[in-house]
Amino acid sequence: MRRQQDDLLHRGIGMTSQRTRERLIQRLYEEGLSNAAVLEVIRRTPRHLFVDEALAHRAYEDTALPIGHNQTISQPYMVGRMTELLLAGGPLDKVLEIGTGSGYQTAVLAQLVERVFSVERIQTLQERAKERLTELSLRNVVFRWGDGWEGWPALAPYNGIIVTAAAADVPQALLDQLAPGGRLVIPVGEGTTQQLQLIIREGDGFARHVLDNVRFVPLLHGSQL
Repeated sequence: MRRQQDDLLHRGIGMTSQRTRERLIQRLYEEGLSNAAVLEVIRRTPRHLFVDEALAHRAYEDTALPIGHNQTISQPYMVGRMTELLLAGGPLDKVLEIGTGSGYQTAVLAQLVERVFSVERIQTLQERAKERLTELSLRNVVFRWGDGWEGWPALAPYNGIIVTAAAADVPQALLDQLAPGGRLVIPVGEGTTQQLQLIIREGDGFARHVLDNVRFVPLLHGSQL
């Protein structure tokens, strides 16, 4: 089973070849990503499976790409950056992801943490993501279709929470669902004025760190098919 999974994770020809992936990893390293485990997982994960076939030749560019429904698959650097921030406090056994999207960030997390609980408001996107993760034999992910602003309170608290869309303000529900010492990585802001934030729960309060300027699709309320 492990060999079968490795074959799936590494497969690819032409523009999806291992050489193309190695060039991406070198670029991410030069841009500042330094967690060896995160870089290795990005190297192993076949990003071309998470985009439309017509865009597969661009899968290993360091850029966001459309996935339909006015959503995007995040650029590999941002996936790596947010994952590094989440893991910087040590190993994580229970992570909440808000915004399954294509499932690419989910797949990266699933290879680095014990369990991922992923919420997506667009059911069609999440169904496709489920199929891709099943194909890759990544079975430590549980999915929920619903409003990401609400998180997943029934299974809280979480050691880590990652949000893959920009919220105008940090949702209180996500703060409430963060375990003591837990880390929340989230883009905050509207339009072109967004900043990546790292929020760490410390006792009864939160330490907030404002990091990079970023640009994400908005975190919307509600759910849809």
